[in-house]
Amino acid sequence: MRIVLRKLALAPLVGEGLSSGGLLPPLLPCLRLDRVACRGLYSETGEWQRDYRAETRKQVEQRWHPRIKEQWKKRSAHEEEEEEVSKQQKFYVLSMFPYPSGRLHMGHVRVYTISDTIAHFQRMRGCQVLNPMGWDAFGLPAENAAIERGLDPEEWTKSNIQSMREQLDSLGLCFNWDREVTTCLPDYYRWTQYLFVKLFTAGLAYQKEAVVNWDPVDQTVLADEQVDEGGRSWRSGALVEQKLLRQWFIKTTNYAKPLLDALAELPEWYGVKAMQANWIGECSGCFFQFQLKLDGEETGEVLEAYTPTPEAMFGAAYVAILPSHRLLHGSSPLKAALTRNLQLGRDCLTEVTAWNVLTGQEMPVVVSAQAEFEEHLDTVIGIPDASEEDASVATALSLDWLTVIRTQEDGSQTLLNSGQFTGLTREEAFDSITQKAREVKAGGHLTSSKLRDWLISRQRYWGTPIPIIHCGSCGPVAVPEEELPVTLPKVPALTGKGASPLQSAQEWMHCTCPKCKGPAQRETDTMDTFVDSSWYYFRYTDPHNQIRPFERSLADHWLPVDVYIGGKEHAVMHLYYARFLSHFCRDQGFVSHREPFRKLLVQGLIKGQTYRSAETGQYLRRDQLDFNGAEPVLAGCGGAVQVSWEKMSKSKHNGLDPQEVVEQYGIDTVRLFILYAAPPEQDILWDVKTDALPGVLRWQTRLWALVTKLREAREGSVPPDPSSLSKKELATARKIWENKNYAIQEVTGHFTEDFLLNAAISRLMGLSNTLTQASGGVVLHSVEFEEALAALCVMVAPMAPHLASELWAGLCGVKHAQCSLLCAGGDVLEQPWPTVDPEYLNTPDTLEMAIRINNKVCGSVSVPLQVSQDAERVRELIMASPLGQSLLGDRVIKKAILSPRTALMNFLVED
Repeated sequence: MRIVLRKLALAPLVGEGLSSGGLLPPLLPCLRLDRVACRGLYSETGEWQRDYRAETRKQVEQRWHPRIKEQWKKRSAHEEEEEEVSKQQKFYVLSMFPYPSGRLHMGHVRVYTISDTIAHFQRMRGCQVLNPMGWDAFGLPAENAAIERGLDPEEWTKSNIQSMREQLDSLGLCFNWDREVTTCLPDYYRWTQYLFVKLFTAGLAYQKEAVVNWDPVDQTVLADEQVDEGGRSWRSGALVEQKLLRQWFIKTTNYAKPLLDALAELPEWYGVKAMQANWIGECSGCFFQFQLKLDGEETGEVLEAYTPTPEAMFGAAYVAILPSHRLLHGSSPLKAALTRNLQLGRDCLTEVTAWNVLTGQEMPVVVSAQAEFEEHLDTVIGIPDASEEDASVATALSLDWLTVIRTQEDGSQTLLNSGQFTGLTREEAFDSITQKAREVKAGGHLTSSKLRDWLISRQRYWGTPIPIIHCGSCGPVAVPEEELPVTLPKVPALTGKGASPLQSAQEWMHCTCPKCKGPAQRETDTMDTFVDSSWYYFRYTDPHNQIRPFERSLADHWLPVDVYIGGKEHAVMHLYYARFLSHFCRDQGFVSHREPFRKLLVQGLIKGQTYRSAETGQYLRRDQLDFNGAEPVLAGCGGAVQVSWEKMSKSKHNGLDPQEVVEQYGIDTVRLFILYAAPPEQDILWDVKTDALPGVLRWQTRLWALVTKLREAREGSVPPDPSSLSKKELATARKIWENKNYAIQEVTGHFTEDFLLNAAISRLMGLSNTLTQASGGVVLHSVEFEEALAALCVMVAPMAPHLASELWAGLCGVKHAQCSLLCAGGDVLEQPWPTVDPEYLNTPDTLEMAIRINNKVCGSVSVPLQVSQDAERVRELIMASPLGQSLLGDRVIKKAILSPRTALMNFLVED
C-alpha cells in the first residue's frame, strides 16, 4: 500500500475509467487491480507503462503541455538575443489572425494546428521561426454586440480576446506571444493611420461623393466585394440599397497592372492566383483625369474617365457620363448645368467642359443615353478614331475631332496630330503616353475597366478613425504624424442607427486646422477593418516599435511570409488589399520587396452534418430526431428530414466546441485527425464514424507499442550483437533502412513543397507498420530498427508533440542504445530533423519487383526505388507494364500483397 501511495504522490491522476466501483475506500478511488492508471509516466518515474490508454494519454498531455510551450518560449527568446540569428535561415509561418468573437471554432483549430505543425518542423530543421498571433479586433460584430448588451465594445472585445487566448493555450499551440498585436489598440492603429496619411500624401487616398452599397441592417457602407451575387450583404444578409454618400477611397487601381504582373512570379496558390487575376481584369487601358469647367472657369471638380485606347488620347472628342453618375445627383455644384438640357433617350451635350493637362484639349461632357457602360464604368472618353460607336455619338452631336491614327501600307499604324508622340507606332505610343500622363499626374495608370478603387469609409464607431481634418479654408488636411494616433472618443450609448456615432462626440469632433489654425472638424467615418489587416504581417516583425510602423531591416529579414495559411474566402479582398499595401510600402522605401507572401496554403472548411425539416426548412437539433430507422426522421411525427453537410454553425446545430472535443479525444488525437482527414485545401466532414479518427487513435497505440517492443527486447543484460543477425534478418534490417530513408524523403517533401500533411502521416504509418512486423531478433540486435524508430518519433513530433515527447523519453531510456541520437540529450522537439543517408541517395534508382500470381513466380518488373514501399503505386506500375497487361489484364484480382521484407508482390486472382 505504501508503494502505491508513493506513486500517487508523483503523478496525480485524471482521466476516465478510474472508478473503483465501490470496492475501494473513498480516499483511494484510483486503486485498481492492474494499477496501470495509478502509475506515473516514464518521464516522471523512470518506469514505462506497457499499454497506452485514455488515462495514459491524459497524463502525457498534462505533463508535456506546459513543457512544450516553455521550450518554445525559451527558444524564441534565445534566437532573438543571439548575434548569430542573422546567419540562421528564417522561416515566417503566418496564419490569418482571428476576429475575437469569444469562442474558438473548429476552423480556428484547423488553421492553427497546421501553422503550429509547420512551425515545429521548420524549427527542428534549424530555422529561426516566427509564428505570431494577434487579433483583428475592430468591426461590426463587436459594435452590434455592444448595442445589444449595452456594453462598451472595447470591454467586450478585450474580454473575448482573453477568453480566446486561454482557449488557444489549452490547445497546446506555440505562438510567439511576445509579438501579439491587437488592431483596436492605439499602439497599433496609430500606424494604420500613419499609413493612411502616407497614402493621402501620395494622392492615393481621396474623398468623393459616390453611389454606394448601403446595408440597411448594419447601417453602414459596403465595398462592392462585400455584396454577394444576389445583392445581399456579406455579413447581415440584408438586401443592399444604393445610396449617395461622400466616401473615402484608396486608389488601388493605380497598382492594378503591377499587382496583375506580379502574380506570375508567385507559386501556384491553389487557384487563388486565377481568382486574383480575374478580379483585377485585363489591364489594357487607363483612366485620365480632367479638370471640369463651367463657362470657361475651373470648378474644382476632377473627373476621371476610362479609355481602352490611351495611345489615341489626342483624338478624344468628348467625355461621357451615365445618368446615374454622382455629378447628376446629390449636392454637386455642376448638377444644374449638367441636367439643364437633359433629355431621356438620347445623348445630351451639356454646358460643362473637361480639360486634360496632358493633351491641352478641352472637350464637352456628354450625358449618355445608355443606362450602363461595360463593366463598372460610369465615365468614358469618346475617341472616334478608335471606336465606331464613339464616332457615331460624336457625329450625332456635331462634334469635331482630330484624326490621330494612320494605317501604313504594310498594315501597321502610327500616330498623327499627337504632339510629341506623332510618328510613334500605336504600341510605342501606348507606353509613352501613359508614362507621360503619370509624370504630369493626369492618370495613365494601366488598369482594367472592371476594377474600382477600394472604398474604406464606414459609418460606425468601432474602427480606426480616419486621420483627416476638414477645414473650410484649406479643405481636407491630414492630421500631422506627430499628433497620431487620433484615438476613439467615448460616446453615448451606441444605437446603430443614423449618422456616424462619432458625430455625437462634439468636443472631439471640433478641432483646429493644422494648416491655418482656424476652426475645423474631424472626419467622423472610420476605416473598414480590411485596412487594419492589410499590413499586420509587417507589424509582427517589429510589434513594439514606437517610432515607426516597423523597422525596415527587421521587415526585410522576415518577409516575405514563407507560408500564409487561411481560408479561401479571403482570396479576393484581404489578399488583394494586403498585396496592394505591400507594393505601396515598397514604393515608399519602407521595405525592399513587393509581394508579402511567398506561398499560400488555403484551408477548407470543417463541416458538420445538418438536419432540416423537409416541410419547413428549419434546422433541427439531434434531440429532435429519431435515428432508429435507416434514415433519420422527426421524432414523434416521423416527418421527413433533409440531411446535408454544411459549415459548422450554432444556428445550424452542427457545431462542435473544440474544448469538448479535445477533452474527449485529446489534443494530439484532434491534431492528427485534422491533418490526416484531408489535404489542407479540402473540406473535412466531421464524422467520428469514419476511418480517420479511429485510424489515428490506433496509430498512437501502435507507436507506443513500438517503444514498448524495443524496451522489452533490451531489458536483458545481453547487449545487441548485429553480427548475430541471420541472412533473412539482415534483409529485413535493410528493408527497414530503406523504408526509413524513403519516409524521411517523402515526409520532408510534403512539409516543404505540397503541404500534403495527410500523405505525410500515411507515409509515417507505413514506416510504423514495417517496424511492427519486425521479428524479435531484428528488434534486439539491429541498429536499423532503433534508428528508424527514433526517426519516426522525431517526424511525428510536429504533429503530435505531447505523445512524441513521452515516446522520446522512453526511447532515450532504452538499455544498450546503438543510435547516437538517443544519447545526445534533449526532448524530441529539440532534436534535428532527420536527413536521408547519403548511401540511400547513391543507390540505384530502380529495383526489380518480383511478381507472383497465386504464389507462383511469373517474372519481374522494374519500379522506382522511391515508391517500392507504396503498395498502391507498385500495383499500378505492375498493371501498366507489358508483363502485367499480359498476365493480369483480363483477370479478376482479389488482392495484391506487397511483401514488407523483399521486393515481391503477390496477386491473388480468381481461377
